[in-house]
Amino acid sequence: MKKLGMLLMALALSLAVAACGQSKPAEGVKEPVQASGGAAKAGSETTGKRTTYPLTIKDGSGKEFTFAKAPQRIVSLSPTETEVLFALGLGDKIVGVSNLDDYPEEAKSKPKMGDLQGNAESIIAASPDIVFAGLSLNKNSVTKLNDLKMNLFQTNPKTVDEAMERVILFGLINDKQEQAEKVVAEMKKEKQQVVDALKSLKPEQKKKVYIEFSPGWTVGKGEFLDDMITLAGGINVASDLQGWKQISEEKIIQANPDVIFFAKGVPDLEKTIRGRGGWDKIAAIQGGKVVGLDDNLLSRPGPRITKALVDMAKALHPDLVK
Repeated sequence: MKKLGMLLMALALSLAVAACGQSKPAEGVKEPVQASGGAAKAGSETTGKRTTYPLTIKDGSGKEFTFAKAPQRIVSLSPTETEVLFALGLGDKIVGVSNLDDYPEEAKSKPKMGDLQGNAESIIAASPDIVFAGLSLNKNSVTKLNDLKMNLFQTNPKTVDEAMERVILFGLINDKQEQAEKVVAEMKKEKQQVVDALKSLKPEQKKKVYIEFSPGWTVGKGEFLDDMITLAGGINVASDLQGWKQISEEKIIQANPDVIFFAKGVPDLEKTIRGRGGWDKIAAIQGGKVVGLDDNLLSRPGPRITKALVDMAKALHPDLVK
């Protein structure tokens, strides 16, 4: 798939001593690493809304970083990270993005660093202080970038709240805390809109949901899309699975979802869903509840994830979410 499929299959650096300090593996860290990408370590402080450096934090892989100052040259290997960085007003510091980055419009004109796994030669040429990427970056790419002494900072939010935490984290690293708080305030407002609208929803009123973001692929527990379905007043019929999984067509027939969501930007995906043998008996198809959602919003747990949440909740409970 153009975006989310690649995020799944794959599903997103130079001399950082001067700009960001030296990265090193965390030693003796016993507390769990936050899925949102990291947390400030004891001894790292902020004054008002300005970050105080040196700043020591961990990323989503458990690696510990000490930033001597805010990064000045940034490469992003993920459309999600890129959206966060631009939302924080860091466009002028971004010196490279992945080939898939298309939002905001300004991202399209940035130098391309290859697909979600990155192109080492392009990244070296960009001379970044830090490279932001998802934990989906394959092992070979991680090893290569680490061998090149690149500061590779990885994140992997698993819930809507963790997506917000990542915005705050990036604001802290880049001395953009006030802007990060503004972005998160809007995200919280949109999430609260859904929570308030569905507060009277009874368990028996929740809709059974199946979501397909790439032909033959759905998502189970432990991922942000499952969290979104729950927040939107739905029950994920694939919740007995873990992570991104290929579907069993027969299992979906048996689950009989009330609503089917699909990534509308994927060519012929709706036609594929409707054309499967026996699926014409599924309640969602019989009731005309096969709903296309923006595949970028579905695939990117960034600043717009709560807009996708609102869209999902409206589709599930149009009488409650306006």
